[in-house]
Amino acid sequence: MEPTTEIVQMQNAGADLVPLPANPSVSAGALSERVREFIWASKAENTLRGYRTDWRDFRAWCVAHGSESLPASSQSVATYISECAACLRVGTIQRRLNAIAEAHKAAGVDSPTHAPIVRNTMKGIRRTMGTAPVQKSAALTEDIRAMVETLENRTTIDVRDRALILLGFAGAFRRSELVGLDVEDCAFGKDGLTVTLRRSKTDQEGVGRKIGIPYGSNPETCPVRTMQAWMETAGMSSGPVFRSINRHGHVQEGRLSGIDVARVVKKLAERAGLDSTHYAGHSLRAGHATTAAIGGASERSIMNQTGHRSVQMVRRYIRNGNLFRENSAGKLGL
Repeated sequence: MEPTTEIVQMQNAGADLVPLPANPSVSAGALSERVREFIWASKAENTLRGYRTDWRDFRAWCVAHGSESLPASSQSVATYISECAACLRVGTIQRRLNAIAEAHKAAGVDSPTHAPIVRNTMKGIRRTMGTAPVQKSAALTEDIRAMVETLENRTTIDVRDRALILLGFAGAFRRSELVGLDVEDCAFGKDGLTVTLRRSKTDQEGVGRKIGIPYGSNPETCPVRTMQAWMETAGMSSGPVFRSINRHGHVQEGRLSGIDVARVVKKLAERAGLDSTHYAGHSLRAGHATTAAIGGASERSIMNQTGHRSVQMVRRYIRNGNLFRENSAGKLGL
C-alpha cells in the first residue's frame, strides 16, 4: 500500500501528531493555517508535548529493532511496552500507548493499541506492577504556617513566596493555574479576594470560574493581605501576578513556571525542617482539600474551591483527612 501524505509527514516530522483528515483525497495543503491552529488547540500543550516525547521514543525503539513505527504491528507495540515495564511506571507506559494511538489516528490508519495482544500485555503489566500513584505529601495548615514562618519579608523574594504559598493553599490552585494568573484576574473587596480563573486543566475551552479567597484571622498568614503586599511591593498594575526576580531583587516581566512553584514549596519545606522530597507544587492543592476534609467541609464546598469534576478524587482527600478523625480503632478502648 502506498503510504499516505499523512503517514509520510508523521514519519519525517517524528512527532507532530497533528490530526490531519483520514481521507487520502483531502491533501494536507488543503488545510488552511487557521484550521491547523485550531486543530493544534484541540489538545492541551502539555499533552502534545508529552505525546511528542513518547512518540520519538517509540520511533527510536522501532529503528533499533528494525520495525515499522507507522503503521506499527501489534506485536511490536506489545514487545515495546513489555520492555518499558522494566524501567517505567504504569502511568507512563499508558501515556506512551496513548501517543502511539494518536499518531495512528492522525495518519488515518488503524491503531495497534486496540489489539488483544497489546491490551492483555498492558493488563498484565498493571497486575504485576500495580497502579497506585506515587503522590507528594499534602501540606496541611500547620505545614503551611511552618513554611511561612521562615520568611521574614526582608527581601522581595520573601514577599512573593509568602503570597504564592498562601494563595496557592487557600485557592487550592494547580501550579499552572497559579502561575497563569494576571493582575487583571484579581479583584479585592470587603469580603476578600475574588480570583477569576480564565482557563484550567479541566476547562480547556476557557469558560472560566470565580474563586473566593476570604481574609484570614492572622495577618501573617492571610492570603488576601499578603497578595496586596506583594502587588504593592512589585508595583504591578497589569500582567503576570507571580514573576521572576533577579539577583538584585528587581521584579522581572517574565512569568514563573509550574516548576518554579515546586521549587519554592520544596525550599520552604526544607527551611521549616520538613522532608522536602515529600513536597511539591501539588502539595498546596492536596493540602487544602485534605485540611478542609479534616475540618468537616462538605464534598460540595471542597469541589467548589478545587474545581474537581470527579467526586471520587475529592473523596480520596476526604478519606485521607478522616483516617484518624473517624476511625473505628479509636473506639476499641486500647
